[in-house]
Amino acid sequence: PDAHWSHSQSPSILESENSLDLLDIMGNLSYDDSNMTSLDYDAAPCHNQYCPLFQRVAPTFLAVTCAAATLGTGALLVALAKRPHAWGWPQSRALVAQLAVGMGLFAALLPPVAVGIRQGWWLGTGLCRLTYLLWHWSLFTQGLLVGSSSCSTAWCRWDPRSRRLAVAVWVGALLLATPAALASGTVAAPETSCIRRSVDILSPAYLLHLSLCLCLFLLLPVVLLAATLAMPRLRVGWEAGVGVSWLFFGLWVPYGVGLAMDFLLHTQLLQPTCGTFEHFDYVLGLSEGLGVLHCCLGPAALLAAQLC
Repeated sequence: PDAHWSHSQSPSILESENSLDLLDIMGNLSYDDSNMTSLDYDAAPCHNQYCPLFQRVAPTFLAVTCAAATLGTGALLVALAKRPHAWGWPQSRALVAQLAVGMGLFAALLPPVAVGIRQGWWLGTGLCRLTYLLWHWSLFTQGLLVGSSSCSTAWCRWDPRSRRLAVAVWVGALLLATPAALASGTVAAPETSCIRRSVDILSPAYLLHLSLCLCLFLLLPVVLLAATLAMPRLRVGWEAGVGVSWLFFGLWVPYGVGLAMDFLLHTQLLQPTCGTFEHFDYVLGLSEGLGVLHCCLGPAALLAAQLC
């Protein structure tokens, strides 16, 4: 990965130039099996073996997830096409079709990500940034769709009002994803890698991107949940099954927490320790892996809700 933990610094100033996530590890292995950092205490040296493990496990995980997502999304689209009138509120056809497109877009990005992890990124900086743009466009679109369906009945039917809302959601999500493309890029040490943050952690592009991600993964679900508890009218929708779409938030909230912790550690607002060095990459990687599962679990959940 692109985490370069200094061998000469104490735990209070350990830092990583770029944070680790599924797209940050495209063959850029800064660690090897002998990697270790010696702390300024009498404690045993700290070892981080995350990168070798990730490179072995991630491609297979992404391939299996992509295959399952493709099958699930295909089945969902077939169900929408063959039984268009069976999809009523809250899992309306207009809403579910857009969620399926969003999940399908996300799943389509997994093969190049898996190849990049295995072999290094060889598609260039432009396609690296495009990958991040599409990756986050899918996430922001799905988040906005789930959020709007939780507090409005606009998706009950496909009429001029819902069509205007759909355009606003997709265009707005694209704009919200743009900072992700601006903050990403490629590095060439030791192999060319496509990384989420190729700029300084306090750069405007990354700060804007991080703020938008935290709003999507943490603030939006909290606000919607509070509004649902406070307004009986919104609780009716939950009773009817709108909560199925919230699987998206449930799977991505841990990653939002991980991103916040990652920022606090890199800016030294939280002081890293040996335990942090050894374990935080695993926590952040597992949390993002959990989020990635939304593209295969989402279609299954929507189909199950319809059948039941």
